[in-house]
Amino acid sequence: MSKAKRHNSPIDDLVEAAESLLPHILKFYERFEVKRPVMRLDLVSQRIYVYPYEEFKAELSEKSQLMLAADYEEAIAKHMIVVFVRDNETRRLVSMLLDYE
Repeated sequence: MSKAKRHNSPIDDLVEAAESLLPHILKFYERFEVKRPVMRLDLVSQRIYVYPYEEFKAELSEKSQLMLAADYEEAIAKHMIVVFVRDNETRRLVSMLLDYE
């Protein structure tokens, strides 16, 4: 169902949180599907945010921009969506690709 960019256990709970909220994430994504947005799940507030790709990318470091660009291209090619999960309490952020179809 998802492809986490890192494969170590410190992010398993973030991946599980995104997968458990997948129906809600997809509902928001569908509203803006033609714009191919980047999704962000804030774990603490349980809010889902929708960002235009370029706007989201501009907020990242140069290294993170390169990683996002690669993820975004892969997501488009495989009919997936890019989802970032942020946990402000533990200061973790992870990106993943989730199936859209």
